[in-house]
Amino acid sequence: MNTKIDKRVRAEQFRIRLNRGLQDSGLSQSALARQIGVDRSTISQLLTGDGARLPNAHVVGACATALGVSADWLLSLSDRPESAAELLAGALSLSEAPRSLVDARIFDWHREAAGYKIRHVPATLPDMMKTRAMLEWEYTPHLGRTATQAIGASEDRLSWMRQSQSDYEIALPIYELHSFAHGTGYYQDLELETRIEQLDNFERLCTQLYPRLRVYLFDAKRLYSSPLTIFGPLLCVFYAGSHYMAFRDSDRIETFTKHFDTLIREADLTARQLPGHLRALKATIGS
Repeated sequence: MNTKIDKRVRAEQFRIRLNRGLQDSGLSQSALARQIGVDRSTISQLLTGDGARLPNAHVVGACATALGVSADWLLSLSDRPESAAELLAGALSLSEAPRSLVDARIFDWHREAAGYKIRHVPATLPDMMKTRAMLEWEYTPHLGRTATQAIGASEDRLSWMRQSQSDYEIALPIYELHSFAHGTGYYQDLELETRIEQLDNFERLCTQLYPRLRVYLFDAKRLYSSPLTIFGPLLCVFYAGSHYMAFRDSDRIETFTKHFDTLIREADLTARQLPGHLRALKATIGS
């Protein structure tokens, strides 16, 4: 809040907010006085006085701590009563990212954002476009005997995501798709038949689901992005390997949305061009 406030008005607002904070906390005036180390009469004066003077910084800070609010809110410098730590905790969360397919947390985020545009930079190929053979190759070594059950559950979730009311924009580095097609790097032991089947599925989904699903290829030599998903205006999630880092504050969501829009705007291949590129790519590896 940048509005200049008259001293008397600010003092009155302080009394109102102190009363509200005291009521919400469930503390009595005596209990608050004990916690901040002043006489009960001092608290009574703070709550009922009619002067233009505000208490000193130590008393304001002690009251804020005891009541679980921010000093800025008590002084009408903020409209949010939460402390800075609580605001940060609400804006940023860190959660484990199991080595699995579409886990429950990811699926919950997708359902929460149903109807909003979802922007996605995957760590490898997009999970929602993978064939069963591709999923088995990628996850069986880690999941072992539980792979079949996990893949079955994830296929149901992937199917829901494909049929949801959300629009999807996916930005993928060109080298990732080419490395997959030629079976190099991460994909070096993936059989040719599985790769061709996956490229066929990729082309089919890009064609059938367009324009609700749009995939763009960007040049990682010019642009870079860590794996992330932006769930409309609700949150932005980074994948850091062992954890997800989720932001819910609007400023950061807007910042990373602009970053994603740059990937799309400067993409070397657009969603319209991708099916033709996939067919050409298949021709180079299938001959």
